[in-house]
Amino acid sequence: MGTVTLGVSIAVPEPYGSFLQKRREGFGDPHAHGIPTHVTLLPPTEADDSCLPAIEAHLAQVAAAGRPFPMRLSGTGTFRPLSPVVFVNVVEGSAACAWLQKRIRDTAGPVARELLFPYHPHVTIAHGIAEEAMDRAFEELADFEAAWAVGGFALYEQGTDGVWRLEREYPFGQSEQDAPPMATGVPHQGVVRPSAPSR
Repeated sequence: MGTVTLGVSIAVPEPYGSFLQKRREGFGDPHAHGIPTHVTLLPPTEADDSCLPAIEAHLAQVAAAGRPFPMRLSGTGTFRPLSPVVFVNVVEGSAACAWLQKRIRDTAGPVARELLFPYHPHVTIAHGIAEEAMDRAFEELADFEAAWAVGGFALYEQGTDGVWRLEREYPFGQSEQDAPPMATGVPHQGVVRPSAPSR
């Protein structure tokens, strides 16, 4: 019996996901290759591996109650000086993300936990790197735009190599035929592809 480090997120689909991951790597973030581009619903959380069945059942229940919603990203923001993070803004879909993350972290559930900061959905593009590089990320992606329909979320596990890998996807809706398909091209792990988003 051991512990695992889990996270739950909404993956940013292709071609946007790989584009932002490659840009994050280009800004000098040494962990970029191992982090698929995403909007966090449950931050990295340690759990006993024997709890995985209960966690997966809980996530399935949350997803079953969820409904598809539009997501739109636009421009950049930062948590500096409070936290060394530059991000792409979530300008549509924030309320749905907040609803999901609250239910995932429900105090009666298997992954109940408090957050260090109030929940603020975003897509990280630079974290803990030199201030000059953070400034570049903020400026160079200021005109970034992306939009898609969110059809569900996913459970990821961090390996001993630091790479986050997809464990299971959770489409919204009560039944498979009623739920729309997940957005195509969702990155399953930290693999950088040379594609760029269409503008």
